[in-house]
Amino acid sequence: MKRLLTFCCIAAMTLNLLAQHEEELWINCGEKKIYGVLNKLDDGKKKHPIAIIAHGFNGTHAYGRNYFEPLRELGYECYTFDFPCGSVHSRSDNNTMEMSVLDEQRCLEAIIRHFRSRPDVDANNVVLIGESQGGLVSALTAASMPKAISRLILCFPALCIPDNWNSRYPNLSDIPDTTRVWDVPLGRRFFEEVHTLKPFDVIARYKRPVLIVQGDADRVVSMDDSRKAVAMYRKARLHVIKGAGHGFKGEELKEQFREMKKFLTAKKPE
Repeated sequence: MKRLLTFCCIAAMTLNLLAQHEEELWINCGEKKIYGVLNKLDDGKKKHPIAIIAHGFNGTHAYGRNYFEPLRELGYECYTFDFPCGSVHSRSDNNTMEMSVLDEQRCLEAIIRHFRSRPDVDANNVVLIGESQGGLVSALTAASMPKAISRLILCFPALCIPDNWNSRYPNLSDIPDTTRVWDVPLGRRFFEEVHTLKPFDVIARYKRPVLIVQGDADRVVSMDDSRKAVAMYRKARLHVIKGAGHGFKGEELKEQFREMKKFLTAKKPE
């Protein structure tokens, strides 16, 4: 009996490994090239829904790997990538002096167009997942392409970025050539662009379901902004993880994934 159970476990693990594989995928965005990793499912189906994961400030595609397993269980393929100039570790481009929220939005839009044009992707089931600054970018992108995104998940979204930096640099003339944020150098352009960026004026253009997940001990992103966003969206829910800060780990991450699974499997409201 023990041998049989061991054999069954090994067989199940082998089938699980065969059911998916990862491949590096570069996507063009104008003159920029975006590096990413696509987690594909090999289950015989011609089309799959896809989740696109946008990392936060100075993050990389590595953060998105956390989503592979829980989303695979729901039948989703995943694409996680490096924003060009989005990190000192970016494989797309690590020149953070050229970091730009608007460039990141354009890159995310290019990624969405790429996958919606693929014959192996269900173009009616493209999910955006954005963390922190990637959450801001995802919210802006969903507002600019509201019919292209089926559901939107924002994890501790940094919708506060424009207000935070405008309070530090109230006038364009106040912006220095270089600002170091958590020891990451940023150029003037980043702050000049967010000077006129007003996320709350545009995000509600996205009318489809939204889930926001945030910790109540987050010292980087205000809970008030997430509550304000939920009130503005037509179909949105805020899940608060008690004691969690800016970013989740361990049991907090498991709680996030439980909420994500409930959100993605729930019947879409009319």
